[in-house]
Amino acid sequence: MGKPNFSDEFKRDAVAQITERGYPVAEVSERLGVSQHSLYAWKRQLAKVVSGDAGKDAEIRQLKRELARVTEERDILKKATAYFVRDAK
Repeated sequence: MGKPNFSDEFKRDAVAQITERGYPVAEVSERLGVSQHSLYAWKRQLAKVVSGDAGKDAEIRQLKRELARVTEERDILKKATAYFVRDAK
């Protein structure tokens, strides 16, 4: 007899019952008919996915700051160019 395959949605819901709703692992395990070991493995697996999303969020924030800085530099250079062109005439 092989291992049952659970959908990703089922796994996320099972982990959410533990992490978000505060149910004990043993209770969720018994109610869903899944081993406690599987629940802990799913929890670890989903934590890695979430931490990857956090890294992406940090990169997006850093890129937005850099974009704002470069845009400001560009605007300053435009103003300086206009100033020098006006003085040259």
